[in-house]
Amino acid sequence: MGAKVSRNDFEWVYTEEPHATRRKEMLAKYPQLKKLMRPDPMFKVYVAMMVLLQFLVCYAVKDQSWFVILVLAYTFGGVLNHSLTLAVHEIAHNLAFGHSQPMMNRLFGFFANLPIGIPMSISFKKYHLDHHRYQGDDKKDVDIPSRFETLFFNSTLLKFVWVLMNPWFYSLRPFFINPKPMNTLEIVNMAIQFPFNYLLYHFLGFKALAYLILGSFMGTSLHPMAGHFISEHYMFVKGYETYSYYGPLNWLTWNVGYHTEHHDFPSIPGSNLPKVRKIAPEYYDNLPYHDSWVKVMWDFIFKPEIGPYSRIKRHRPDAAEKQTLVDKAYLKSMNGNGVYVMNGLAKNGVHTQNKHD
Repeated sequence: MGAKVSRNDFEWVYTEEPHATRRKEMLAKYPQLKKLMRPDPMFKVYVAMMVLLQFLVCYAVKDQSWFVILVLAYTFGGVLNHSLTLAVHEIAHNLAFGHSQPMMNRLFGFFANLPIGIPMSISFKKYHLDHHRYQGDDKKDVDIPSRFETLFFNSTLLKFVWVLMNPWFYSLRPFFINPKPMNTLEIVNMAIQFPFNYLLYHFLGFKALAYLILGSFMGTSLHPMAGHFISEHYMFVKGYETYSYYGPLNWLTWNVGYHTEHHDFPSIPGSNLPKVRKIAPEYYDNLPYHDSWVKVMWDFIFKPEIGPYSRIKRHRPDAAEKQTLVDKAYLKSMNGNGVYVMNGLAKNGVHTQNKHD
């Protein structure tokens, strides 16, 4: 089954998620960044073209062999549908029509969702915004693997299986970690998606529908584009919890690889994220980053020090725990070695003292 994962727990910190602080500091230094917070008008055009292209491919594959369908689903449909899931990500941040037109964004999300085959645009938004607001939170960030995932997928072979099954875990994990009641728009999402699936099956046959759904799962599984699921927040360098990817696949993924920039400024569309780094290079040039999503998946599977536990997680202390932390910091300062701890606690939390161990 291969090498065992050497980590047996998450990297626990008491700091707040770092991006809100960075955003405030950067906006004070570079107010021109606010000008980038506007929708890209071409985004809607590209999404519409991709959706229509998938419809045309559905017609073209309806009489093809299963071998051809599987190959196309992985090499073409998987690429387009993965790109469309990331378009849904952009739309979740209201980057199609802007924050002033939330319903137009939701309706466009339903449209972008159609070739994906699984109604996910509203559910994704509901949980993804929590991921930004509570990054690393023990109970609220469902981007972090569950206890079952960390305990079971603890060897090279099992990590390979985990990557292969990533679409299932990514889709089902929220309902076990932080279940939320279904809202009206989620019902509308299903009421649009499932009849569309039926009509596709009725008029073009099962193979056309299978091409779309297989593409969605294959494109988010063991696929070069799916490397971003791991590259974004898995801890490849101790103390760093968000990583950017600067490589050619950003062209197909709305620059989701600029992930540190995205978490710093979620209101800036992907097309403008490279400009953020250009305007404020000192905030990004010294951070660790990835240049290959394939290598990210390779390292995740084969390096024993990396696995589902390789995430920074935040514990939210209650009042008593907070007082204990302050007391411990004070006692250390009395011994002459705690000034740095006290400063760290006041500014960033107790983990500041060993951030770069």
